[in-house]
Amino acid sequence: MATLCTFLLLVVGSALISPVQNSKESLLYPYGTDQGDTKNPKSDDGTSSEIHLSTAFSFYGKKYYSVFVNNNGVVSFGVNVSQYTPDPFPLDGGYPFVAPYWGDVDNRRGGDVFWRQTQDPAMLARCTADINEYFPGIPFTATWALIATWDHVAYFGTTSKKVNTFQAVLTTNGDIAFILLNYADIQWTTGRASGGDPKTGLGGTPAQAGFDSGDRKNYYNIPSSRTPDVVNIGETTNVGVLGRWVFQVDEYVADVTTESTDCLM
Repeated sequence: MATLCTFLLLVVGSALISPVQNSKESLLYPYGTDQGDTKNPKSDDGTSSEIHLSTAFSFYGKKYYSVFVNNNGVVSFGVNVSQYTPDPFPLDGGYPFVAPYWGDVDNRRGGDVFWRQTQDPAMLARCTADINEYFPGIPFTATWALIATWDHVAYFGTTSKKVNTFQAVLTTNGDIAFILLNYADIQWTTGRASGGDPKTGLGGTPAQAGFDSGDRKNYYNIPSSRTPDVVNIGETTNVGVLGRWVFQVDEYVADVTTESTDCLM
């Protein structure tokens, strides 16, 4: 239990320790069609086509060879996700996915969803530098990354101009794997079909952030998920940089359970 408590203090508690105030846009890895990104279709509850990975990504003891970038703020392994009202982790369905901001996005009403796989040396060098800074005890040199970005996306039923911009970066050296969740600008939490107010994008069942391995043992709910305070997720962190959350998610930490925070009480 002591080991678990130590892990949780590092993951959760570091959000309270002298965070660095950076430009939110600087948190985002470069994205867009000029970077070679693919853009998802304009579709309510839509998704990318199946993305076949050029490098397997290890996620809690399993290697995955394909993902979907879903409009509703989720990168899922092996199966697309159209559900728009988020559930807390762990999920009953057993679907593994990363949720930078799982909510009812409607890119028909505004914004775009971009993604690309990359082995560009400059991008891999940036991944390597970030992971080495946050996990100095783990030798890591990135060889692959997937960058998925939700750029100024609106919510379902919107009658406002509120939009969200956030990003998920998956990176690996072919063995060790990490996810980086970046939040540049969060203005809404909830679409109308999830009980949100069309005028404000607030209320109802707010967005969920974190990840779920699908085994009901390894998952993480970023604090404030599915509460009104998730709109302020850009002011939180577990690595000392406001607006950024980073996790190691490969098999080497599969025995670490993030489901309980009793030791922090």
